[in-house]
Amino acid sequence: MTILKKPELLAPAGNMEKGKMAFLYGADAVYLGGKMFGLRAFADNFSLEEIEEITEFAHNLGRKVYVTVNIFAHNNDIYKLPQYLSDLERVGADALIVSDLGVFTIARRIVPYMPLHVSTQANITNYEAVLAWKKMGAKRVVLARELSFKEIKEIVIKTDTELEAFVHGAMCISYSGRCLLSNYLAGRDSNRGACVQACRWEYTLMEKTRPDKFFDIVEDNRGTYIMNSGDLCLIDYIPQLISAGVSSFKIEGRMKSIHYVATVVSVYRKAIDIFISGGEKDSKVWHEELEKVSHRPYTTAFFLGKPDSEAQIYNTSSYERTYDFVGIVIGYDEKLKRAYFEQRNHVAEGEVLEVLMPDGRICEMNIKNMQDEGGNPISYAPHAQMKFSSSASEKLLVNSLARRKL
Repeated sequence: MTILKKPELLAPAGNMEKGKMAFLYGADAVYLGGKMFGLRAFADNFSLEEIEEITEFAHNLGRKVYVTVNIFAHNNDIYKLPQYLSDLERVGADALIVSDLGVFTIARRIVPYMPLHVSTQANITNYEAVLAWKKMGAKRVVLARELSFKEIKEIVIKTDTELEAFVHGAMCISYSGRCLLSNYLAGRDSNRGACVQACRWEYTLMEKTRPDKFFDIVEDNRGTYIMNSGDLCLIDYIPQLISAGVSSFKIEGRMKSIHYVATVVSVYRKAIDIFISGGEKDSKVWHEELEKVSHRPYTTAFFLGKPDSEAQIYNTSSYERTYDFVGIVIGYDEKLKRAYFEQRNHVAEGEVLEVLMPDGRICEMNIKNMQDEGGNPISYAPHAQMKFSSSASEKLLVNSLARRKL
């Protein structure tokens, strides 16, 4: 009888709140960027003190924190790197995510005992590349998004290194994010953390000798989005990936909301645990949950083979969702049967909300007998992060998320 190894569920942490929420909703580890050397310059990112704080939080739960040091470094980046790597080791980071061979080499020298994970930016699409990185000292390799399941399975068979694969989130027009569109069109280097996502812009076609005439590339009066991929969603293929032996399942989204992080982590946590325990899967409910967060239409991308035109979104760059996130539960009084919230979106007396709790349960509640922070009756909570309370017959866990059906 084959004993299946439970994979790590790895979640994005764009800031402290998102990181802690990822852990509370079931992530085994988070990946985050510091203030330097990461590929998400527009995320909030973490100071060294914050990395130390979230690492301590994670370790108290028996979880891990990985820090991205995955820019493609230029000469002037190199000088500050050794001290930064030493600082990350000092504050307790569990691993570094690296893509540049020079950065990798410096890390091996400066922090020789720090586990190194090779980033998806390194474009690893074959088992020989995995073997080469392991020989240089990599503990884990993050596979390129452009691999089919058949290719992933072969790499697992022919290597003995930890392998990490993306299972959910945004896709990129260029191989694993190695893109120059942002550099060319906006002067912001996508390979040094400043991508403006130019692939999501609207485009028209202009013929060189007719500079005043613009032509839509498809029949759409708003332009076209020929490079606008759908979002990856492999929730239906968790059993295959676990059976194949992939070590870590990665969720993309350091720029996404806490509602996105908590909901997606909660769904994949359930899917992994149910398959490992031999329980009954609930694909319909899982898909309904994933539709509630802001996303582009879902696709399996390269997982089942080379994607066709259905993987691209041609008529809009907008996101879709079925629910609005309205607040976080910050307390519950069992004697008074009142739930206390921090508002994140306008909410009013009489509304029916759905509440997702950190343990995965979902319940419904009516906002009634609404009060402000001082206990005064109110009819709505219009101000950002305003504290308010409502009668609630069912006990709501702290850090539960309240949302409203659109």
